[in-house]
Formats: sequence, C-alpha cells, structure tokens
Amino acid sequence: MMRVRSLRLHSGAKALLELLDWHVRPGECWCVIGKNGAGKSTLLRTLAGLREADGGEVLLEDRLLANWPLLPLARLRAYLPQSRTDAFGFCAIETVLAARHAYHAGRRWESSEDHYSAMAALQAMDVADLAHRDVRTLSGGERQRVAIAALLAQDAPLMLLDEPANALDLAHQVSTMNLFSLLCREQNKAIVMAGHDLNLAHGVATHALLLMGDGWWRAGSVEEVMTGQLLSLCLGYPVEQIMHNGRVIYAPAV
Repeated sequence: MMRVRSLRLHSGAKALLELLDWHVRPGECWCVIGKNGAGKSTLLRTLAGLREADGGEVLLEDRLLANWPLLPLARLRAYLPQSRTDAFGFCAIETVLAARHAYHAGRRWESSEDHYSAMAALQAMDVADLAHRDVRTLSGGERQRVAIAALLAQDAPLMLLDEPANALDLAHQVSTMNLFSLLCREQNKAIVMAGHDLNLAHGVATHALLLMGDGWWRAGSVEEVMTGQLLSLCLGYPVEQIMHNGRVIYAPAV
C-alpha cells in the first residue's frame, strides 16, 4: 500500500526523522507515538502529500507520491488533520458530501450513491441527527465526528489520521477506535494514526512507529515496540506496562 525509503524530515536545524525505511500493508493499523514536537503531524502531512520530504521517497502502490494526479490520489488516501477552521456555514451533510468529490467523474451534482455514503458515514459516527446543523454550531467533539465521517465517506484504502480521538468523549473514543480496527480487519483498510493515549492505541493497533524526536525511530508490531522500556525512552518519562484481567495497561510511573 505505502512504502517509505530513507525518509528525512527536518524542522529548521532539528532532525525529526532520519532514514526512515517503512512499509504499511493492507489490513495493518499503525499508531505513531512521540512527544510533542517529535514530528508526528509533520510525518502525516508528508505522507498525505501536503509537505515535501527533506530527503528520501514516499511511494503509494509502488508509484512516487509526487507523481499521483490529485483525483486518483484522493481515491487512494484520505487525511484527517489535527485541527480545522470552518469559515463558511456548511451543514454537516454538505461537509461530508464534499469528501465524495473524487468520485463525481465530471458530474456537477452528487448522486444518490454519494448521499447514501455520506449518511452511512454520519450514522457510523453517531451524528446522523446533526446532518442539517451548521458545523460552526457543533461542539468540538461533534465537529470531530463529522470530520471523521467525511474521511469514511471518502472510502480510501489508506487513511492517515492526526489525533482522531481529539475532543471525543470516552464512549466515542472507544467506539471510533473499534470502528478503525474493524475497517482494517474486514475491509482490509490500512490506517496510520497519531495519538497520545497509549491504551487506546494498544487496543486497536497492530503496529507502532515510535518517533524519538532526534531523528531516531523504531517500528514494528505492537508486541515488539510498545514495551515500557521503549515507550519510556520515546516519551521522555517512565512508563509502566501492567497486565490487568488479561489486558496490557500503560501508566506513568510515579
């Protein structure tokens, strides 16, 4: 699905990533973990094609990212930014329908299939009752769920999400993460998401990419990478890995 070769990312004189060699395959759910400023958002923007790498290559389906035309690229990868600004009074259903543009094939108006996909996405995120509300009147969590619904309606095989659980209440954090896990297992989607909640990530991710903030990185299965020792090194604070009722729980050491 996606291959990264010798990727370099810098922020001014600071090296965020050096020589990242990495594969994301269909059916895999990757969590990107790191401290603030470690380069998680920069990496996702680069993978989405919104920022040029400082070295190396990103390939989608063995084709350089820069060589993908915009409409085919929109059908291949979807991107959820960490924040957004709503300058216009679109209602929620219009916001989600905009994500279907890549499938219009020259049509001026949305088809019944587009409307069905949009409503199904809103229902999946438990915001169908807000379909005709101005997005500027929604709470932060409601707006986030509409944004995720737009990502679902885009129906791309690769989804890049920057802190998707941001502003969500506990119930919707869990249900949203379970939905992502289901999409990987049953629809063979590939997901890369950045986040700070280690327990949410461990509950759904199959793999993890740790960004150490100094260019160094570690990638592998959750079992290999999400250890207390490595997470403590990555996050700059001791993390304890505890077994509770057959589940792994992460907690800060105090």
